[in-house]
Amino acid sequence: MHFFFPCFTVLLALGAPLPAPAGPPAPLPAAIRRVLPTGYAVLAAEPGDLNRGATPDWVVVLNKPDEKQTSDVNGHPTKRPLLLFVGGAGGTFTLAARSDNAVYCVDCGGMMGDPFQGVTIKNGYFTVEHYGGSAQRWTRFVTFRYDPAARTWLLHRDGGEQFSASDPAHGTSSGTTARNFGRVLFTRFDIYR
Repeated sequence: MHFFFPCFTVLLALGAPLPAPAGPPAPLPAAIRRVLPTGYAVLAAEPGDLNRGATPDWVVVLNKPDEKQTSDVNGHPTKRPLLLFVGGAGGTFTLAARSDNAVYCVDCGGMMGDPFQGVTIKNGYFTVEHYGGSAQRWTRFVTFRYDPAARTWLLHRDGGEQFSASDPAHGTSSGTTARNFGRVLFTRFDIYR
């Protein structure tokens, strides 16, 4: 199955500015809110189909409220956990997977500020979207797919674009797939490497 990046590629080709990050997160079901780790705020929350099941699932990205003061991109980034909740009967949710290394830190975007743009979900795939840089801009889209045989999520594609802010229509694209990196579990992926 081919999975494509969101509309950022089209915007870059047209020379249009990239959109701002999504607004406030969707309201989480109480069953999820009750099990979130203490000391974190919800940065993003998106419902969708994570496991090709009949019930809605959720991707939740957390952050520390004081991350702007504590994060150091060069040596000690304040991590942002990404949690996958699978829906069950009667409005229940199970924490199916967690990664503290799938979302860039608050100061990882350079002069552009916080690089995190959001998460999109579609039919067993989800993509973490980033945008950053200064005069030289970049995007990074990391896509994971559900593997029903293993009942887990695997890295599907990792790629993006680099371009000059003064000439966004002439950037370069790059990307790798499982043919390049093999079998990488979502829980073992590290965006910082």
